[in-house]
Amino acid sequence: MAQWRKSSPGEVYTPEEIEQRLKAELPAWYFEDGWIRRKYRTSGWKSTLMVVNTVGHLAEAAWHHPDLTVSYAFVIVKLVNHAAKGVTDRDFALARKIEEVVLWQPGQEPGSALEGTPDDPRFKYLKYD
Repeated sequence: MAQWRKSSPGEVYTPEEIEQRLKAELPAWYFEDGWIRRKYRTSGWKSTLMVVNTVGHLAEAAWHHPDLTVSYAFVIVKLVNHAAKGVTDRDFALARKIEEVVLWQPGQEPGSALEGTPDDPRFKYLKYD
């Protein structure tokens, strides 16, 4: 994993640094209009609400709040440090935590006592990349 400079909470990364970090650390995320973004595709409204609630919990716990676009079968998460007026370490840290929790699949972990959702479209709620 590449080493990146640590920015202070208010130190903003350049667009080039953001693109490099996303490519190395969060390849499903992209940089657009000053925000880092991720679109999570779901199987429908109930699944969308589960993703929104998960992101909401993580954001509140971190005290760093994204903008969300919520639709029937997807959620777009947009992160920027409003106080710093750009993307900082806080945005990358929260994006990593969101990615880790939303995409968690216990059935994929060796030795896990949790089996995860059945391999049946009726029970799938997130469309994993």
